[in-house]
This record gives sequence, C-alpha cells and structure tokens, in this order.
Amino acid sequence: MADSDSFIHEVTEEVRRDRLFAFFRRWGWLMALAVVVLVGTAAYFEWRSSQEQASAQAFGDAVIRALDSDDAGERQAALEAVATDGPGAEMLRALLIAGEEAQAGDAEGAAERLRAIADREDMPERYRDLARLKAQMLDPGDRAEALAMLDRMAQPGAPYRALAIEQQAYMALNDGDVDGALELLRDLQSDAEASPGLQQRVAQVIVAVESGASLVDEPLPEPEAGADPAAAEDAAADGPDTADPVDGDGAEAPAEEE
Repeated sequence: MADSDSFIHEVTEEVRRDRLFAFFRRWGWLMALAVVVLVGTAAYFEWRSSQEQASAQAFGDAVIRALDSDDAGERQAALEAVATDGPGAEMLRALLIAGEEAQAGDAEGAAERLRAIADREDMPERYRDLARLKAQMLDPGDRAEALAMLDRMAQPGAPYRALAIEQQAYMALNDGDVDGALELLRDLQSDAEASPGLQQRVAQVIVAVESGASLVDEPLPEPEAGADPAAAEDAAADGPDTADPVDGDGAEAPAEEE
C-alpha cells in the first residue's frame, strides 16, 4: 500500500512538472517581454529626467550669463539669443526681456511682447494668463477688454485669481469708485488664496486710500534670473503692481520690501 501511494505521488509530481514546463514554453516569452518592457521604460524615464535637468541647468546658466552685462541693450540682446526648449523656458525669457524693456522706459513694447505670447495657442493657458496679467500691469489696454479679462481671471479656481482681484480694485480706484475698491481690497486681505506679500501690500493700499492717497504708475520689476516659470509666477504675485500708494502730497508711501 505504501509503494502504491509513493508511485501515485511521483506520477502526480511529474504531471505537475510537465504542466509547469508546458506553461513556460507557451507563455515564458511573454513574461520575459514584460520584464524587458518594464526595465526599458524605467531606463527611458531616468534618461529623460536627466536630459530635462541638464537642459534646465543649461538654460539657467545662459540666462545668468545674459544678465551679467551692465548694459541694458546688451542684456536684452543676450536674452533674445538664449535658446529655449519648452513653453516654460520661453515664457520666462519673455518675462525677463519684457522686464528689461519696461526698465528702459518701453512699457508699451514690453506689454506688446507679452500679449503676443498670450495669443499663442501652443502656450499652456496658465502661462497665457500670466502674460496677459503682466501686460495689463505694464500697459493697460482697452478698458472693456481689461475688465472682461480680469473678471474671467478672478473666478474661483483660476490660478491668478487674487492678483486679478487686486487689479480690479486698482481699476475701480482709477474710476473713482473708492468704496467698491476698498470692498475688494478688504475681501482680498482675508482671502486664503492671497500670498502674505499680497496681503501686506493690500493692507498698505487700504491705509493709504483711507488717508486720502492717490495712485501713480510704476513699471514692474524684472523676474529673478534663473528662476523657473513657477518662481516667475510667484514674483508676479509678490512684486509691485501698476498702482502703488502714495501720500497726499505726492511722495510715495513707505512699503515694506518683500
């Protein structure tokens, strides 16, 4: 009886072994292919990541070299020559060149450059809105178009909602609607989406307006050299705006540097 059980066990094991070998002969190539694909995909993404990092570093180095010159014209020409390999780098370069143009007194040309970027369909909508907003700050366009644009950008969930509301408040001040402007500014002061720098600026404007200040136009600062697009957007959020508070006799009101 023991020999019979041992024989049955051996036969069963042999049948299992044969079935396993048959399975591998039939599907083994597919399993090997899956392993090769997984390893190849991981290697490709690692290579792509290193290439993107090298490209970003090369772009940042080129921008720093371009901004090294003390001559504004040379800086702008060098920035124009910087190669870009994506919409983010192209947007940052446009912001830097627009900043140079604005500092040179050509705010209209700077705004034109940014509006040309904003009209491009191949640019992500986030960058296009940033270009529109910066252009509006540099050189306000048609009032009706500006109001429609700011109204759209001030909708909940929009990436530059807080900045758009701030510009709406400044437009209201320029139109003489002080109460409406103050209401927008007070709401913005307690808005969770507003950055600390923006909240401080809004608080200063509220104090200045309530004390009888007027507004003056000043150009925007150029974005930081070598920064990525996200940093450029933060600079737009925390930098000076078209309208800055001044005291009643025309002198600029003190503002805390951010």
